[in-house]
Amino acid sequence: MPEVIFNGSAGRIEGRFHPHAEKDAPVALILHPHPAHGGTMNSKIVYALHRSFSDRGFSTLRFNFRGVGRSEGCYDKGEGELSDAASALDWLQSINPQTHRFWVAGFSFGAWIGMQLLMRRPELEGFISISPPANLYDFNFLAPCPVSGLIVQGTGDTVVSHESVGTLVNKLRNQKGIRIDYETIEGSDHFFTNHLATLQSYVNQYLEQRLQPFRQSLAS
Repeated sequence: MPEVIFNGSAGRIEGRFHPHAEKDAPVALILHPHPAHGGTMNSKIVYALHRSFSDRGFSTLRFNFRGVGRSEGCYDKGEGELSDAASALDWLQSINPQTHRFWVAGFSFGAWIGMQLLMRRPELEGFISISPPANLYDFNFLAPCPVSGLIVQGTGDTVVSHESVGTLVNKLRNQKGIRIDYETIEGSDHFFTNHLATLQSYVNQYLEQRLQPFRQSLAS
């Protein structure tokens, strides 16, 4: 997978970009878990998200937040990492001028950053959030959540409680004009140990569902 380097506000950012053969293919930006707790763009769930999008015709970018791997800078408690994600989206738009369909996906800390990005970037048309840390961070910025998406959570997660994620989902579902799909995986821990295939199946099914109307329009 081609390594890429692009500029962020704290310096150079290291990423992996996998372009689709079609120049107007949709694009997914995938965000990794907490930089201070071992999260990188090579995390298993981040890679699984890449595979799900790539197998369904997306170009994908996953990258290391500042201070991780060869990305310059240092951990910035979310503010700088949101800037990194915005820089990544800018870069994706610059090299994909023929597409106007962008998604964001993230795991844990990356889900929190991704959902903040939704509020700043109206070009994002969908999201997938895996274990959004609703008991650790404030999600009140989603007022309202601008687009429909999927949230997946394990019921045995001791880092992010499924009760807090359920409360977040119920709040978002009260908003008009969007649809929040919510899947729980019974007994799964925060890293979906022994449940990664189930997680990926939910993501795959959701993407197929969202892509079907677009594919039908191309065929008609």
